[in-house]
Amino acid sequence: MSLEERLDDIERRLDHIEREWSDPEVASDPDRSRELGREQARLAPIVEDTRQLRAVRAQLETSRRERESEHDQELRDMARQIVAELEAEELAILERVRIALLPADPNDDRDVIVEIRAGAGGEEAALFAAQLFRMYVRYAERHKWGVELLTTSDTGIGGLREVIFQIRADGAWSRLKYEGGVHRVQRVPETESSGRIHTSTATVAVLPEADEVEVQIDEERDLRIDVKRASGPGGQSVNTTDSAVRITHLPTGLVVEIQDEKSQHKNKAKAMAVLRARLLELEQRKAHEEEAAVRRGMVGSGDRSEKIRTYNFPQDRLTDHRIGLDLHNLSSVMDGDLDRLIDTLITTDQARRLANLEEEGAA
Repeated sequence: MSLEERLDDIERRLDHIEREWSDPEVASDPDRSRELGREQARLAPIVEDTRQLRAVRAQLETSRRERESEHDQELRDMARQIVAELEAEELAILERVRIALLPADPNDDRDVIVEIRAGAGGEEAALFAAQLFRMYVRYAERHKWGVELLTTSDTGIGGLREVIFQIRADGAWSRLKYEGGVHRVQRVPETESSGRIHTSTATVAVLPEADEVEVQIDEERDLRIDVKRASGPGGQSVNTTDSAVRITHLPTGLVVEIQDEKSQHKNKAKAMAVLRARLLELEQRKAHEEEAAVRRGMVGSGDRSEKIRTYNFPQDRLTDHRIGLDLHNLSSVMDGDLDRLIDTLITTDQARRLANLEEEGAA
C-alpha cells in the first residue's frame, strides 16, 4: 500500500470515529468512548498533516509552473525561492507523517510501575537510588502526573535499598520506557576524607501497568500468599497487625512483597498490581525475542543489566551511552529536568526505526 493510500484510509477512519461518537450507545459506554478518544488523538494530527501536505503540493505545482513560464528574471527568481520553501515544507510534513505512521507501541498510553534498586557501591549506591527516585518524582510533578508510592526499603540514613512506585498519566510509558537499565554515578562521597571518586550503580526497571483482564492469574492455583507483621528500619514494628503481604507466583517464581500500608487488603492490591506488571513484561519480552534483530537497531533493549547512563558529578556531566549524548548542569537533571534527554532518545529511536523500515522496504 502506498503512502497516499494509507493516508486516505486514516482520513476515512477518523471520519468513521467521529460518526460513531454520535451514536448514543457509544456515548454511554465510558470504555468505548475512551478507546475512541485515544484513537482520535492519534489520528487527528496525521489527518491535519495530510490536508496540509495536499495544500502545499497544490501550491508547489502552481509555483513550479510560474517558475518555468515567467519571463521576468526578478519574478522567476521569486518563484524559484517560493518553490524551494514549499519543497522544504513538503519534506518536513512527510517526515512527521512517516514518524506518525511507525508501528505504535501498544503500551505507550499506559501508566507505569517503576522499580529502583541500589546496586554496587553499598550505602553510596543506596543514596544514589534515593536521588533517582526523587528525580523521577520531580519529573512527574513537572508534568502534573500522579505518583503513588508502593513500597520502600530504606537504610535509615537517607538511602534506599529498593523503592517501587507508580506513575499515573496518559503517555507515561511513551516517555519513561527509555529509563530502564543500569544507572552509574561517579562522585566523591561525603564520608570520603581522601577526596577519592567512587563509582556506584542503581538499577531501574520501568514496567507498563497491566489490567486484570490482560494477565490472568488463578489465585488458588498460581499464588502462595504469606502474611506477616510489617517491620521498619532496625526490625521495629511499624504497626501491630499482620499486614505485610508476600506473594509468590508459583509458575514463574516471581516474588512481590509490600508492607507500606497498615491494611493487609491494600498491601495485597499493590502487590498484585506489581506482579501483573512484571508478568506482562515477561510475556512481552518473550513475544519480542523473535524481533531481536530489529530491537538491536533501536535505542536500548530495556534490559535491566544494560548500562545506559553515567552521572559524573565532578565533571557536572550526564552521559547517555546509547546515543552518545553529553549534558551538563547535573543539579537541574537531578531535579527532574529530563525532557531534553528524553526528547533526544525519542527522536533517535524514531530515526532508527524509520531507517529499519526503509531497509526492509528496499530488501
